[in-house]
Amino acid sequence: MKAVLGLDTSCYTTSCAVVDQGFNLISSSRMLLPVEPGARGLRQSEAVFAHVRQLPQVVVEALDGVDAQIDAICVSDRPVDGEDSYMPVFRAGLSLAQSMAAALRVPCYTTTHQRGHLAAALIGQPKPPQRFLALHLSGGTTELLASEGDRLMAVMGSLDLHAGQLIDRVGVRLGLPFPAGPALEKLALTGRAKGRYGASVSREGCHFSGAEAQAMRDAEQGELAPQDIAAEVFDLVARTVIRMLTLGREATGLDDAVIFGGVASSALLRQMLERRNTDRRTGMRLCYGRPELSGDNAAGVAMIGARRHFLTS
Repeated sequence: MKAVLGLDTSCYTTSCAVVDQGFNLISSSRMLLPVEPGARGLRQSEAVFAHVRQLPQVVVEALDGVDAQIDAICVSDRPVDGEDSYMPVFRAGLSLAQSMAAALRVPCYTTTHQRGHLAAALIGQPKPPQRFLALHLSGGTTELLASEGDRLMAVMGSLDLHAGQLIDRVGVRLGLPFPAGPALEKLALTGRAKGRYGASVSREGCHFSGAEAQAMRDAEQGELAPQDIAAEVFDLVARTVIRMLTLGREATGLDDAVIFGGVASSALLRQMLERRNTDRRTGMRLCYGRPELSGDNAAGVAMIGARRHFLTS
């Protein structure tokens, strides 16, 4: 059996995955980057060194028990499409991928972190339509795209903070570990939202900085319980997402939407989105990736590499 090994080194996670020639995900390993309590992430230089330390372990774990010949390597070498897209963390994975490919004398393909996320969200899904809206929600990206074949066309995005940044910053302020998504979601389940934080969305994009400022004031003043602040944050993200999708549908005419990225792994957020989508009768069909493949991981990167290698070679 032949397979493709994928690598992804993001600002949050070191990951490796293997996809076989039948386009089955047969192995996946990931490690969060180590972040000190109270910190909101790592500097790029710190993250690069963390990836260098963690890459050997995740590669060994991903290959453990895999009875396949690695026929190609695929790696995310930048955050999103575009010549000006760059982030040092991705150089760690690229360096290892190129070295492994040279040693194995196999091709090394490159893709973007964003495309890897989208490909991971589609693993195990019925064949998607030719054209659909793709909403990337993470700590580093909040962007609505129109997907057609291999083309991703920007529709709108955040004009300040990203959805994941809002969640992480508020979560850390409430004393939760970084990344704060899972802990803040657990806290929100015991809280109640009343729409306290206003959603700011226009055809140009969305804003989260105003909500962050209000949430920080609420946390500082102590008049709103932490669980209610958490619930308000998730409620705000849900309202923002539905408004973005509604405007995206009006701009593109597309009814199908794939919501992907680390923030989209939240079961609470998915429930809120489905409820609002039904209540507002948008007529949109929402699709999500498997929760375990929604956070940063190399599964989609490996899948992209497998399709490039086995369908074109």
